[in-house]
Amino acid sequence: MRTALVIGTGLIGTSAALALTQRGVVVHLTDHDPEQARTAAALGAGTDQAPDGPVDLAIVAAPPAHVAGVLADAMARGAARGYVDVASVKGGPRRELEARGLDLSAYIGTHPMSGREKSGPLAATGDLFEGRPWVLTPTRDTDTEVLNLALELVSHCRAVPVVMDADAHDRAVALVSHMPHLVSSMVAARLEHAEEAAVRLCGQGIRDVTRIAASDPGMWIDILSANPGPVADLLTDVSADLEETVRALRALQSSDEDKRREGGSGIEDVLRRGNAGQVRVPGKHGSAPRVYESVVVLIDDQPGQLARIFADAGRAGVNIEDVRIEHATGQQAGLVQLLVEPKAAPVLKEALRERGWALRQ
Repeated sequence: MRTALVIGTGLIGTSAALALTQRGVVVHLTDHDPEQARTAAALGAGTDQAPDGPVDLAIVAAPPAHVAGVLADAMARGAARGYVDVASVKGGPRRELEARGLDLSAYIGTHPMSGREKSGPLAATGDLFEGRPWVLTPTRDTDTEVLNLALELVSHCRAVPVVMDADAHDRAVALVSHMPHLVSSMVAARLEHAEEAAVRLCGQGIRDVTRIAASDPGMWIDILSANPGPVADLLTDVSADLEETVRALRALQSSDEDKRREGGSGIEDVLRRGNAGQVRVPGKHGSAPRVYESVVVLIDDQPGQLARIFADAGRAGVNIEDVRIEHATGQQAGLVQLLVEPKAAPVLKEALRERGWALRQ
């Protein structure tokens, strides 16, 4: 791939353009808002000048509801040898293209499984997709050359290609992305009118659960409008679980010992099912999840503190597998959880104490 056209210079389109440009591909940028394309160009994502002729690959980074229309227009103009989209829903756009009677041999639907709570070109980074799954949904009609161009795109973005059926993809993202986003928003909505004294007690748990609720509502309306059925089916199941959980909690309020026992059993069941589901979430680098030991360090909120901890861990020969930070309420301090292999935890603790760090049990 030597040339590409990115149609839509939001977070995903600009991030892909940055990655391609960094690998020497000549990238042309266009957007329904010319100012956004100029912003992406100023960031080094390519040029907002139109190409002289067909490019190797056109990348449509439009909302799902607009993908088919944008693709149909680009195909009618002969903008490229191959066409991909990066929308988060795949079945609907493909069926709409088929209904338009277009030749889909030059097209393949794709979806990079990466993003941020922020949107727009200013939130883009060239390493956004690095190490992340990038789904490809070829059909029998997909031309081999187009599939290879899509694989080259994924390679340039340093993502991991995953081949799936389009409808299976839509059911999967409903489960792991779309439904959780709505549930996160519902939990966060409970905080909107909560008493300030209650909100001040927020800890890392509520931050983890509500983080994705900060995303742009307009973007999510586009996504959910393109995949409503599978999401609604999953929320129906969640609703049934909620009803059972509410009944169990009410039973725990009863003065009848048998009802309380039944309520406790119901709560235990949902918690254990949650445990069983959570352990299936892929771990580091997509491998099977592993159990790490947490070394908790108290730090001041000052520049260079994290760098010092990482440097001290490196001197001790300990690899930090993951990091979590919990900020103290009303204080310029926080707790850093360093997740390491269990056998490395005693070594790290001793090294950090020797270097003056305050550890928490």
